[in-house]
Amino acid sequence: MGGGETKLNGPDLSQGVSRALLLEQGIVAGHAFGEAVLLVRGESGIRAVGATCTHYGGPLADGLVVGDTIRCPWHHACFRLETGEPIGPPALNDLAVWVTEERGDTVRVVGRRGPGRPDRTPALAPESVVIIGAGAAGNSAAETLRRAGYTGPVSLVDPDEAAPCDRPNLSKDYLAGNAPEEWIPLHPPEFYVNERIEIIRSAVESIDTQKREITLGDGSRRRWGALILATGAEPVRLPIANPANTPVFTLRTLADSRAIIEAAKSSSRAVVIGASFIGLEVAAALRKREVEVHVVAPEPVPLARVMGPDLGQYIRSLHEENGVRFHPGRTVKQIETDHVVLDDGTRVNADFVVAGVGVRPRVALAEKTGIKCDNGIIVDEELRTSSPDVWAAGDVANWPDPRSGERVRIEHWALAQRLGQTAARNALGAHERFDAVPFFWSQHYDMVIAYVGHATAWDSARLEGDPAAMDCAVTFTRGGRRLALATIFRDAESLRAEAAMQEEVVR
Repeated sequence: MGGGETKLNGPDLSQGVSRALLLEQGIVAGHAFGEAVLLVRGESGIRAVGATCTHYGGPLADGLVVGDTIRCPWHHACFRLETGEPIGPPALNDLAVWVTEERGDTVRVVGRRGPGRPDRTPALAPESVVIIGAGAAGNSAAETLRRAGYTGPVSLVDPDEAAPCDRPNLSKDYLAGNAPEEWIPLHPPEFYVNERIEIIRSAVESIDTQKREITLGDGSRRRWGALILATGAEPVRLPIANPANTPVFTLRTLADSRAIIEAAKSSSRAVVIGASFIGLEVAAALRKREVEVHVVAPEPVPLARVMGPDLGQYIRSLHEENGVRFHPGRTVKQIETDHVVLDDGTRVNADFVVAGVGVRPRVALAEKTGIKCDNGIIVDEELRTSSPDVWAAGDVANWPDPRSGERVRIEHWALAQRLGQTAARNALGAHERFDAVPFFWSQHYDMVIAYVGHATAWDSARLEGDPAAMDCAVTFTRGGRRLALATIFRDAESLRAEAAMQEEVVR
């Protein structure tokens, strides 16, 4: 996936640097044997790792060291310094790890450590693990099972031919034409073959928790020793009259993104219904393709409910500077051949429509099985459902947040991956509480917003800095306690906030 070539700057670490310098700075960026390398002072000693994040190539020298881990400034991926393992998504692949040598006051890199995983034996070994859903949570769960040392059969069941794929990119660079389709698969097909992860292209018709079987779309059955439900969410489809059958798209899958791209190639005007993150990212991507875009939404200020009024107003102005026209306080009443009709009678020209008005958790299968659901699948702190040996993870999971004491269901890509990790480890007997701090990012043109924490309501949304200069932070507090932080190009501040929130959970 993304990221460009890394220039070899800084000292030649194979020749060594002063240990005192490393102790003072914490991270020394340089190179060794033709590759960019970091020397890092972790909690348990000095380590050497690759200099760029394996997700999108973020510069780890600008990241944050926490204990014996390093976190990427761009999308908060987290790696073990000792092994290079990605323990906090969205990164999936290991960092390169290098061998160091200390002599007197000099630390140098002497060679690259060979690939390999630490030997691990899980507490439990189910006869098989079946994962329903190959999105962020499902894919992460499958990978985690193997990293945790599980050697039994693992199956990912999903009818989507393109899954597992990099879903955030579908509304960002790929849709805008800035990223090739080669970036979209999370792994090449041979990865799943090598890891012995079977991908079954089928819907699941039913689950029998007594017999521990699922029934696939063709009537065949599969047994499971542990079951992980990662069914995700599906776009809300508005019941709007469309007598002319004008193309109306939602965006969830690679096929959806491809269809919007094809429509944009032959059309010059689009209406986006909804000023959600997806809706506005689609608007930005279509403007990159020189499509005229109108956004229709009931809110007077887009994203103010999540980002606060100041940042929401800036986001609107940024889109307007790029040619997007907003129709705030309005809804679409009807879709015609070459226009849409708003609730006040206004006609807005459109060759196609994209609906970005949110998603609903896919709970039908769980409900039919008798698993407890309420705004998602109800799980306990270990992500276990009301049915024995069945866990749920990702957008569909409704879990107890240890920071707020409230039940939450949060639709973030990286968080879904982290939920998948915990569900997988607990299916192997780990008994871990899920306590990850939510994080997401949203891209609009050249501006990226990073958001850590979770705030559905707040007393204050305090803005520091200048959004127009793309240098600001909004702190969301309630009762004097910080709930969340949204930043624009203040990566270090965002990372420190995430670490502090995690520390609150631990205490």
